[in-house]
Amino acid sequence: MKTQKVSEFIVDWLKNYAQTNKISGFVVGISGGIDSAVTSTLCAKTGLEVICIEMPIKQNDEHVTRAKNHIKNLQLNYDNVTGKLVDLNAVFEAFCNEVNSSKKNSNHELSLANSRARLRMTTLYYFAGINNYLVVGTGNKVEDFGVGFYTKYGDGGVDLSPIADLLKSQVFNLGKFLNVDNTIINAKPSDGLYADSRSDEDQIGASYDELEWAMNTTESNSKISDRQKEVLKIYRSFNTKNKHKMEAIPICMIPKDLLTD
Repeated sequence: MKTQKVSEFIVDWLKNYAQTNKISGFVVGISGGIDSAVTSTLCAKTGLEVICIEMPIKQNDEHVTRAKNHIKNLQLNYDNVTGKLVDLNAVFEAFCNEVNSSKKNSNHELSLANSRARLRMTTLYYFAGINNYLVVGTGNKVEDFGVGFYTKYGDGGVDLSPIADLLKSQVFNLGKFLNVDNTIINAKPSDGLYADSRSDEDQIGASYDELEWAMNTTESNSKISDRQKEVLKIYRSFNTKNKHKMEAIPICMIPKDLLTD
């Protein structure tokens, strides 16, 4: 990958899109992970206004620290970056009380995790709305088009996606080029939707390197290892299960003869 050229291309793409649509800036949710760090840095390099928002909800302390430090570093290097902390803990607790989240079933934990992502999306769009900014997505190609590892109408609810055509390994390379802090570069990727320190790999069952391999493998054969066979099975299971996220919303098309008297 021509890292510098890719960086410049994305920055120009962001700037041109905003200017064409008469938008004056961007809003990015900062998680403490590589994707949001790279995305926010690219937005900052456009010279347009950028609001970086940290939105803790019973968050792992390491995630919070990395997010805060990243925002501080951006503000030191870019005059157009504003940092904001929106503590959503009380909002989330009120939501849990209202839906009586003590009544648990097998989908309880995942549903609450997705609710966190949707509360954050609502917050991002509030600040985008009052400032005439765009909400910028932070998903990469593996998450967005491979395993569908994101929340529909949560972190999947965005206006534009500057790094969605980059594999996770390419995002890491871009992060190093952009001088993203090593604590973020070296951290295990995590969606930050749980109070513990579980990583994406813990949840998926395969690393991003393995998933990238699976995305580029058309079919299994006898030459691949048992682990590779397992990874292919994991990848295909997630890809099938989450296909509804990656395709357009189905519309019930009414036959014309039923719409006329």
